[in-house]
Amino acid sequence: MSARGDGAAERVLAALRRRGAYLTGTDEPTAGGTPVLWWDNGDYPGRSRVTATFTGGERRLILDTGAETVDLSQITAVWRSRPSGPEAAATVTDPTHRAHVRLQAEIMLDGVWSLLDARWLPGRRADELRAHNKVFHLARAIELGFSVPDTTYTNDPARLTEAYEAAGGRLVAKQIASDRFEIDGAQHRAYTTVVTRRHLTSRHRVRHEPIVLQPYVPKAVELRVIVVGEQALAAEIDASGSRAARDDWRHYDNDRVRYAPHALPADVARRCALLVSEVGLTYAALDFIVTPGGEYVFLELNSNGAWGFVELWAGLPVSDAIAGWLMDGEKQ
Repeated sequence: MSARGDGAAERVLAALRRRGAYLTGTDEPTAGGTPVLWWDNGDYPGRSRVTATFTGGERRLILDTGAETVDLSQITAVWRSRPSGPEAAATVTDPTHRAHVRLQAEIMLDGVWSLLDARWLPGRRADELRAHNKVFHLARAIELGFSVPDTTYTNDPARLTEAYEAAGGRLVAKQIASDRFEIDGAQHRAYTTVVTRRHLTSRHRVRHEPIVLQPYVPKAVELRVIVVGEQALAAEIDASGSRAARDDWRHYDNDRVRYAPHALPADVARRCALLVSEVGLTYAALDFIVTPGGEYVFLELNSNGAWGFVELWAGLPVSDAIAGWLMDGEKQ
């Protein structure tokens, strides 16, 4: 389930085809091959129809994409890559009406998806939202024995000063959700910010929304760990040579940042897979710092975090791992 043009979905589709699967409505069916449907919930309800019927003590769940009709009871595995979210038909122009349509459609789809006897990667929408919450998954990481920086989530200005002093003046601030936002029509994203004494003079602004405060953790390298089922694939990211990316590699200063595969210690890999399972998912991207002393410090879990860049630049076989997990769904 993903928007058309999603590069990650294209890579996994290629891996599925290598395993004998074929894309319905596009590829020629292969003998014994597994059919794959690529559908975006952005087509619903404007361009697709979903029907759930309960008659005679039985239920039927049908998806009509406009090009084909699918009995959803035949689905064995679902991958929520980057779905667009329901959209009303173009003829519904009033913004309040469009919002109403989207709400009704989300409720309908959530109900239908809850009835599918299928495996989900990373999980159903509600599972993703809960697991992505930093407060929730950090608590679970601590319970599983990960090393975690002293962390404060707050909108209390006084707590900023306390955390700054407790960290000896080496403090970072992050957003509790790293979604992009607009200022005067321009797209912005808040990155990890090293807090200075100058920031303390405007600490009253903290009351307007919650932030995350942690002591600055010295880095040998950073890690993005991709968990697919019980597999944990780690890429190390060395941004020490980049002024732009050294505090937050998401600036993607790739001419000055080094990416490479990283061999996780067995106990860290095991706990990564266990954490993802315990927050109710089958996939997640986990971020770590490896300190100069070799300690693995957990930062956060992204329930549908990006992985394409670590496959491209660190050579991790993530698309093959996802394709394998999806194909294994036939055997469950």
